[in-house]
Amino acid sequence: MATFVLVPGAWLGAWAWEDTAPALRERGHTALPLTLTGLAEHADQVGPETDLDTHIADITGFVERNDLRDVTLVAHSYAAAPVTGAAGRLGDRLERVIYVDSAPFAAGMCMLDLMPPQAADQLRQQVDASGDGWRLPMPPFEVLGLSSSLDGLDEGQRNALRARATPQPFGTYTQRLTDPAEPGPGVDRVLIACRDFTGLLDSGVPMLAYLNQPPWRRFDLPTGHWPMLSAPAELARVLDKAVS
Repeated sequence: MATFVLVPGAWLGAWAWEDTAPALRERGHTALPLTLTGLAEHADQVGPETDLDTHIADITGFVERNDLRDVTLVAHSYAAAPVTGAAGRLGDRLERVIYVDSAPFAAGMCMLDLMPPQAADQLRQQVDASGDGWRLPMPPFEVLGLSSSLDGLDEGQRNALRARATPQPFGTYTQRLTDPAEPGPGVDRVLIACRDFTGLLDSGVPMLAYLNQPPWRRFDLPTGHWPMLSAPAELARVLDKAVS
Protein backbone atom coordinates (compact mmCIF):
# COMPACT_ATOMS: atom_id res chain seq x y z
CA MET A 1 0.00 0.00 0.00
CA ALA A 2 1.20 3.50 -0.83
CA THR A 3 1.62 6.67 1.20
CA PHE A 4 0.24 9.50 -0.92
CA VAL A 5 1.08 13.15 -0.20
CA LEU A 6 -1.48 15.05 -2.29
CA VAL A 7 -0.46 18.59 -3.29
CA PRO A 8 -3.19 20.74 -4.90
CA GLY A 9 -2.83 23.33 -7.63
CA ALA A 10 -3.19 27.10 -7.51
CA TRP A 11 -5.93 28.64 -5.34
CA LEU A 12 -6.71 25.28 -3.73
CA GLY A 13 -6.13 23.69 -0.35
CA ALA A 14 -6.24 20.18 1.06
CA TRP A 15 -10.03 20.39 0.73
CA ALA A 16 -9.71 19.79 -3.01
CA TRP A 17 -8.87 16.13 -2.28
CA GLU A 18 -11.78 15.55 0.12
CA ASP A 19 -13.41 12.98 -2.20
CA THR A 20 -10.28 11.44 -3.70
CA ALA A 21 -8.45 10.90 -0.39
CA PRO A 22 -11.20 8.75 1.22
CA ALA A 23 -11.44 6.70 -1.98
CA LEU A 24 -7.71 5.99 -1.73
CA ARG A 25 -8.03 5.07 1.95
CA GLU A 26 -10.84 2.64 1.09
CA ARG A 27 -8.31 0.90 -1.15
CA GLY A 28 -5.92 0.55 1.79
CA HIS A 29 -3.61 3.47 1.07
CA THR A 30 -2.50 6.32 3.32
CA ALA A 31 -3.70 9.59 1.77
CA LEU A 32 -2.38 12.87 3.20
CA PRO A 33 -3.70 16.04 1.51
CA LEU A 34 -1.47 19.08 2.00
CA THR A 35 -2.36 22.79 2.11
CA LEU A 36 0.47 25.09 1.07
CA THR A 37 1.32 28.38 2.80
CA GLY A 38 -1.12 31.20 2.12
CA LEU A 39 -3.98 29.03 0.92
CA ALA A 40 -7.25 27.77 2.43
CA GLU A 41 -6.82 27.28 6.19
CA HIS A 42 -3.31 28.74 5.95
CA ALA A 43 -4.50 31.97 4.31
CA ASP A 44 -3.39 33.99 7.34
CA GLN A 45 0.21 32.74 6.98
CA VAL A 46 0.95 34.70 3.84
CA GLY A 47 2.69 37.88 2.76
CA PRO A 48 4.48 39.40 -0.23
CA GLU A 49 7.52 37.27 0.63
CA THR A 50 5.64 33.97 0.08
CA ASP A 51 7.14 32.39 -3.02
CA LEU A 52 8.02 29.11 -4.70
CA ASP A 53 10.76 28.35 -2.17
CA THR A 54 8.14 28.67 0.58
CA HIS A 55 6.01 25.97 -1.01
CA ILE A 56 8.98 23.70 -1.65
CA ALA A 57 9.81 23.99 2.04
CA ASP A 58 6.16 23.22 2.91
CA ILE A 59 6.35 19.90 1.09
CA THR A 60 9.76 18.78 2.32
CA GLY A 61 8.94 19.91 5.85
CA PHE A 62 5.65 18.00 5.87
CA VAL A 63 7.33 14.77 4.80
CA GLU A 64 10.22 15.14 7.23
CA ARG A 65 8.16 16.27 10.26
CA ASN A 66 5.89 13.28 9.86
CA ASP A 67 8.85 10.98 9.20
CA LEU A 68 7.18 9.64 6.07
CA ARG A 69 8.89 6.92 4.07
CA ASP A 70 8.23 5.39 0.66
CA VAL A 71 6.27 8.51 -0.27
CA THR A 72 4.23 8.90 -3.44
CA LEU A 73 4.23 12.64 -4.09
CA VAL A 74 1.29 13.82 -6.21
CA ALA A 75 1.34 17.21 -7.96
CA HIS A 76 -1.74 18.77 -9.51
CA SER A 77 -1.28 21.65 -11.96
CA TYR A 78 0.75 24.50 -10.36
CA ALA A 79 2.00 22.07 -7.69
CA ALA A 80 4.32 20.63 -10.35
CA ALA A 81 6.67 23.54 -9.63
CA PRO A 82 7.16 23.02 -5.87
CA VAL A 83 6.92 19.24 -6.18
CA THR A 84 9.76 19.28 -8.72
CA GLY A 85 11.79 21.32 -6.25
CA ALA A 86 10.94 19.04 -3.33
CA ALA A 87 11.30 15.69 -5.09
CA GLY A 88 15.05 15.90 -5.45
CA ARG A 89 15.48 16.93 -1.82
CA LEU A 90 13.59 14.06 -0.23
CA GLY A 91 16.24 11.46 -0.98
CA ASP A 92 15.33 7.90 -0.09
CA ARG A 93 12.05 9.03 1.47
CA LEU A 94 10.60 9.35 -2.04
CA GLU A 95 9.36 6.24 -3.84
CA ARG A 96 7.33 7.82 -6.61
CA VAL A 97 6.29 11.15 -8.10
CA ILE A 98 3.00 11.55 -9.97
CA TYR A 99 2.15 14.64 -12.02
CA VAL A 100 -1.59 15.18 -12.57
CA ASP A 101 -2.27 17.19 -15.75
CA SER A 102 1.15 18.76 -15.29
CA ALA A 103 4.82 17.98 -15.77
CA PRO A 104 8.17 18.54 -14.06
CA PHE A 105 9.70 22.00 -14.20
CA ALA A 106 13.15 22.61 -15.62
CA ALA A 107 15.73 24.74 -13.84
CA GLY A 108 15.05 28.41 -14.44
CA MET A 109 11.35 27.99 -15.21
CA CYS A 110 8.48 29.80 -13.55
CA MET A 111 4.71 29.51 -13.91
CA LEU A 112 4.43 32.60 -16.07
CA ASP A 113 6.66 30.93 -18.67
CA LEU A 114 3.83 28.47 -19.39
CA MET A 115 1.51 31.10 -20.80
CA PRO A 116 1.64 33.59 -23.69
CA PRO A 117 3.16 36.99 -22.79
CA GLN A 118 -0.22 38.71 -23.15
CA ALA A 119 -1.85 36.31 -20.70
CA ALA A 120 1.02 36.77 -18.22
CA ASP A 121 0.61 40.53 -18.50
CA GLN A 122 -3.10 40.19 -17.78
CA LEU A 123 -2.33 38.28 -14.60
CA ARG A 124 0.12 40.96 -13.50
CA GLN A 125 -2.55 43.61 -14.10
CA GLN A 126 -5.05 41.59 -12.08
CA VAL A 127 -2.57 41.27 -9.21
CA ASP A 128 -1.95 45.03 -9.24
CA ALA A 129 -5.62 45.92 -9.52
CA SER A 130 -7.22 43.50 -7.06
CA GLY A 131 -4.44 41.65 -5.26
CA ASP A 132 -2.51 44.39 -3.47
CA GLY A 133 0.38 43.81 -5.84
CA TRP A 134 1.21 40.30 -4.55
CA ARG A 135 -1.90 38.11 -4.58
CA LEU A 136 -3.54 36.50 -7.62
CA PRO A 137 -7.30 35.97 -7.21
CA MET A 138 -8.76 33.08 -9.17
CA PRO A 139 -9.65 34.45 -12.62
CA PRO A 140 -13.22 34.15 -13.95
CA PHE A 141 -14.09 30.76 -15.41
CA GLU A 142 -14.36 32.20 -18.90
CA VAL A 143 -10.69 33.15 -18.57
CA LEU A 144 -9.62 29.89 -16.93
CA GLY A 145 -11.40 27.94 -19.62
CA LEU A 146 -9.18 29.44 -22.31
CA SER A 147 -6.21 27.43 -21.08
CA SER A 148 -7.66 24.79 -18.73
CA SER A 149 -10.49 22.40 -19.56
CA LEU A 150 -13.56 22.79 -17.35
CA ASP A 151 -14.98 19.46 -18.54
CA GLY A 152 -16.83 17.54 -15.86
CA LEU A 153 -17.45 20.50 -13.56
CA ASP A 154 -21.16 21.18 -13.20
CA GLU A 155 -22.53 24.52 -12.06
CA GLY A 156 -22.58 23.48 -8.40
CA GLN A 157 -18.96 22.34 -8.50
CA ARG A 158 -17.88 25.53 -10.22
CA ASN A 159 -19.67 27.60 -7.60
CA ALA A 160 -18.05 25.60 -4.80
CA LEU A 161 -14.63 25.95 -6.39
CA ARG A 162 -15.12 29.70 -6.72
CA ALA A 163 -16.35 30.04 -3.13
CA ARG A 164 -13.50 28.04 -1.59
CA ALA A 165 -10.64 29.31 -3.75
CA THR A 166 -7.98 31.45 -2.09
CA PRO A 167 -5.87 34.12 -3.83
CA GLN A 168 -2.56 32.60 -4.87
CA PRO A 169 0.63 34.27 -3.58
CA PHE A 170 1.96 35.69 -6.84
CA GLY A 171 5.58 35.11 -5.86
CA THR A 172 4.90 31.41 -6.47
CA TYR A 173 4.22 32.29 -10.12
CA THR A 174 7.10 34.70 -10.66
CA GLN A 175 9.97 33.01 -8.81
CA ARG A 176 12.04 30.71 -11.00
CA LEU A 177 12.93 27.22 -9.93
CA THR A 178 16.62 27.22 -9.11
CA ASP A 179 18.73 24.13 -9.69
CA PRO A 180 16.24 21.36 -8.87
CA ALA A 181 17.94 18.13 -7.87
CA GLU A 182 16.94 15.14 -9.97
CA PRO A 183 15.22 12.37 -7.98
CA GLY A 184 17.21 9.17 -7.72
CA PRO A 185 17.12 6.68 -10.60
CA GLY A 186 15.00 4.31 -8.53
CA VAL A 187 12.16 6.83 -8.13
CA ASP A 188 9.09 5.81 -10.13
CA ARG A 189 7.86 8.56 -12.49
CA VAL A 190 4.18 8.73 -13.46
CA LEU A 191 2.05 11.11 -15.50
CA ILE A 192 -1.75 11.27 -15.32
CA ALA A 193 -2.88 13.20 -18.36
CA CYS A 194 -6.34 14.75 -18.41
CA ARG A 195 -7.80 16.31 -21.56
CA ASP A 196 -5.56 19.39 -21.38
CA PHE A 197 -2.37 17.40 -21.36
CA THR A 198 -3.42 14.42 -23.46
CA GLY A 199 -3.69 16.61 -26.53
CA LEU A 200 -0.27 18.11 -25.97
CA LEU A 201 1.37 14.74 -25.45
CA ASP A 202 -0.28 13.22 -28.50
CA SER A 203 0.56 16.18 -30.74
CA GLY A 204 4.27 15.43 -30.58
CA VAL A 205 5.46 18.62 -28.87
CA PRO A 206 9.26 18.05 -28.84
CA MET A 207 9.85 19.37 -25.32
CA LEU A 208 7.30 16.89 -23.93
CA ALA A 209 8.39 13.85 -25.93
CA TYR A 210 10.35 12.40 -22.98
CA LEU A 211 7.12 11.98 -21.02
CA ASN A 212 5.98 9.32 -23.50
CA GLN A 213 9.14 7.28 -22.94
CA PRO A 214 10.59 5.19 -20.08
CA PRO A 215 11.12 5.65 -17.22
CA TRP A 216 7.85 7.60 -17.41
CA ARG A 217 4.56 5.72 -17.20
CA ARG A 218 1.46 7.46 -18.54
CA PHE A 219 -2.21 7.08 -17.64
CA ASP A 220 -4.98 9.02 -19.40
CA LEU A 221 -8.06 10.29 -17.57
CA PRO A 222 -10.79 11.71 -19.84
CA THR A 223 -11.91 14.67 -17.78
CA GLY A 224 -11.02 18.32 -17.29
CA HIS A 225 -8.15 19.99 -15.50
CA TRP A 226 -9.55 19.49 -11.99
CA PRO A 227 -10.05 15.69 -11.82
CA MET A 228 -10.18 15.61 -8.02
CA LEU A 229 -13.40 17.63 -8.36
CA SER A 230 -14.83 16.39 -11.65
CA ALA A 231 -13.88 12.71 -11.37
CA PRO A 232 -12.58 11.97 -7.83
CA ALA A 233 -13.38 8.26 -7.80
CA GLU A 234 -11.84 7.76 -11.23
CA LEU A 235 -8.75 9.68 -10.18
CA ALA A 236 -8.42 7.47 -7.10
CA ARG A 237 -8.73 4.41 -9.31
CA VAL A 238 -5.94 5.61 -11.61
CA LEU A 239 -3.72 6.56 -8.67
CA ASP A 240 -4.28 3.10 -7.21
CA LYS A 241 -3.42 1.51 -10.56
CA ALA A 242 -0.26 3.61 -10.80
CA VAL A 243 1.10 2.20 -7.53
CA SER A 244 -0.06 -1.39 -8.00
